[in-house]
Amino acid sequence: MRTQRRQRGFTLVESSIVVAISAIVVTAAAPSFQGFIEKQRLAGVADQLASDIQFTRSEAVLRNAALRLSLQRTDWGSCYVVHTGAADDCRCHAAGPAECRDGAQQIKTVALPAAERIDVQGNVASILFDPMHGTSTPAGTLRVVADSGRAVHHVVNVMGRVRSCSPRGEAAAVSGYRVC
Repeated sequence: MRTQRRQRGFTLVESSIVVAISAIVVTAAAPSFQGFIEKQRLAGVADQLASDIQFTRSEAVLRNAALRLSLQRTDWGSCYVVHTGAADDCRCHAAGPAECRDGAQQIKTVALPAAERIDVQGNVASILFDPMHGTSTPAGTLRVVADSGRAVHHVVNVMGRVRSCSPRGEAAAVSGYRVC
């Protein structure tokens, strides 16, 4: 008489089913994970810009010299520069700090290559911070925008203070920010 042995393990069919279900779950989760990464990157750049606006204001008072925060768009991406001098005295470079002319001095440069899919924009090209009172001229809105349309706005008033918010709408909203 022959006794039947019990086999242990998985059959090829069972393994194939597990692999297929895993592939479906990973494919479904990938877009939301991409969205999570984009939100984190956007929030990081937005926080850095808000901090650099405050840095420019306080550094102008500390140095007793007018300082600018200038935005630039280039063919390789976008950037902003904290510097002395006129608005167009400093130019960003993808490979390093900004290059300045006419005696202007670059203090800080932040470059955002197009590959990062985050852009810095504004309704003003440059904001000048006064050393006496820390006021800004002109007032403006600086925006950090992702390719998906999500954005964080930093509204700089004439007193040099910053109010951050995210535009209304499900596609553009970024959690953690007030609605504009």
